[in-house]
Amino acid sequence: MNKGLYVATMESHSGKSLITLGLMNSLLGKVARVAYFRPIIDTHKTGVDNHLDTVLSNFDLKLDYEQAYAYTRPQLVQMLNQGKSGQVLDLIIHKYKQLENDFDFVLVEGSDFLVDGTVFEFDFNVLMAKNLRIPAIIIGSGQDKSQAEMLNGLEMAFQSFSQKEVPVLGVIANKVSQDNLKPTKKELQAFFGSDVAVYAIPEIPTLANPTIKEVIDELDGTVLFGEGYLNNQTGSYAVGAMQLRNYLTFLREDALVITPGDRADIILGALQANISASYPRVSGIVLTGGLIPEEPILKLIEGLSQIVPIISVKGGTFSVTNKIGQIKSRIYASSSQKIETCLNAFEKYVPIDPMVEKLINFKPIGMTPRMFQYGLLQRAQKTKKHIVLPEGNDVRILQAAARLSGLNLVDLTLLGEKDKIEELVMLHGIPLDLNTVSIINPVESDYFEDYVSTFYELRKHKNVNMDIARDWMSDVSYFGTMMIYKGHADGMVSGAAHTTQHTIRPALQFIKTKPGVSVVSSIFFMCLEDRVSIFGDCAINPNPTAAELAEIAITSAESSKTFGIEPKIAMLSYSSGTSGKGEDVDRVREATEIVKKQRPDLKIEGPIQYDAAVDMAVGKSKMPDSEVAGQANVLIFPDLNTGNNTYKAVQRETGALAIGPMLQGLNKPVNDLSRGCTVDDVYNTIIITAIQAQL
Repeated sequence: MNKGLYVATMESHSGKSLITLGLMNSLLGKVARVAYFRPIIDTHKTGVDNHLDTVLSNFDLKLDYEQAYAYTRPQLVQMLNQGKSGQVLDLIIHKYKQLENDFDFVLVEGSDFLVDGTVFEFDFNVLMAKNLRIPAIIIGSGQDKSQAEMLNGLEMAFQSFSQKEVPVLGVIANKVSQDNLKPTKKELQAFFGSDVAVYAIPEIPTLANPTIKEVIDELDGTVLFGEGYLNNQTGSYAVGAMQLRNYLTFLREDALVITPGDRADIILGALQANISASYPRVSGIVLTGGLIPEEPILKLIEGLSQIVPIISVKGGTFSVTNKIGQIKSRIYASSSQKIETCLNAFEKYVPIDPMVEKLINFKPIGMTPRMFQYGLLQRAQKTKKHIVLPEGNDVRILQAAARLSGLNLVDLTLLGEKDKIEELVMLHGIPLDLNTVSIINPVESDYFEDYVSTFYELRKHKNVNMDIARDWMSDVSYFGTMMIYKGHADGMVSGAAHTTQHTIRPALQFIKTKPGVSVVSSIFFMCLEDRVSIFGDCAINPNPTAAELAEIAITSAESSKTFGIEPKIAMLSYSSGTSGKGEDVDRVREATEIVKKQRPDLKIEGPIQYDAAVDMAVGKSKMPDSEVAGQANVLIFPDLNTGNNTYKAVQRETGALAIGPMLQGLNKPVNDLSRGCTVDDVYNTIIITAIQAQL
């Protein structure tokens, strides 16, 4: 079940608060425990985000303020300026996932577009929604726009989300003139069709008008009277510069009276009009020029039975009036009248039930690199596993061990001589506390003789004697693999300084393959800009047969599911569909048919070219009826030459993170590093190995 919805807008002052309040009210009527999350907040003068404070307090959500956001806007800007966009997404994902685990549903509200850089901010909101793997609802404002301008904006926003594979469940045109309400909704329905819910909400003047408190904050005013009524909602405002008898004719409901502080006639007349059944209600009085009424007038006001807020501000009447006219009103936790207006408007204009049903039944698609890496850490933490690292004398291994020891994700054993490892740690300034890891020199281990005897018994049919067994057990790869065999470790990662053959030979000799598996193969998790693809086999099998290719495809699909990626398999070749001929393409075609017969539940296409497999436009043009073309995420290469060069080309040319290779088919996890691996490669491979060991 989907557990989140992203509320996004294209601009500032779109009326997003109305939608958020309405959605939260509706969701709380259908789901027991709903959380609210704002990845980026604006603290303003008060140090508190208005949206966050309003939603948390109005709905009495059992959620701490700090839980409900990731960054303030200044913190975000600082992180982005330091090139730490990846870390920004990591924290946003982490905090969202915490709420997702603790609540039944999470309503996520995007940022407010209060500063320059609107295009960047919109793109960043799309990126956040994609990385959270939740659908979106888009809001556009019709204020000060033609109908065509608003519709074009919503259509462009929809395309931006769709291009990044973020499903849009609903579109709301807000602040639409009453006359354009029906035509706007009709136009939206014509463009979006039945797959996207469309709504139109008229402009509601009372929501745009500021409260007296907002007027005070904007003008830095001083309250003279009526401090208990600062949440009064203003309606129209009128300057009291004419004689009272003329001014009274201009009063409208909830009028804000603006007049110089020495105009006692206007002040007293407005107060009297407020309590008169013959005149509209007055919301407040603003006294300009820094002038305060004389003492007798103040005394007279103090004795009145009914009062409205009266505030004194500096500045001339003209400039004060202009400033009031420019106030962009917000909704605060104390704005009960506005909140009630929002809830009523949402209920009237947004029949949300059909969309909520679609929302709850929505199934997330795709996997972003950041979400994938976050998932790896979370899974590794579930059950702590013991991983042995035979190459304890390699600096990259030690640096990765230092990162992991600080996270307390795995127990680590380094193989090598302790004094040499200590020397390397000191020489390279590696922040590894050697007390947090085990260090074993194989020939000095208490287990050494037992391991030698065990290896002899396992391999004596291959003419291995005790002396040969002792020589082999002196080798770190053999010793590390025997630790796994004997249950003294759960998995092994090696290959930074050894060949692939040296790393996996011991595993093939006595760890053996799983029942029903005849081929040990490998996959890479290729973390591209906006998705994670699985490449196999790029490290082990030089020229697999059709049967071996089929087994690699099935095993890779199972690995894909294990790591939370629903597999769509592409059997790659130089030809797509039935067009190509030749031994190589026929082998891929045969392998595809084997998979279809053995596993009819898997979505698979082959033979298919790489571009048709991953590019939707190309895929639809070449194979329009395919469930896989254009959206494949498990890509099986026909041979090692193609696979190994392709993964390296993609990694180097796109900057993609390649996690792996992860070996498949062994009874217990042994994974092989490239000798050109980075510290990140080692770190990620150890985590993957720990997860494999949990299975």
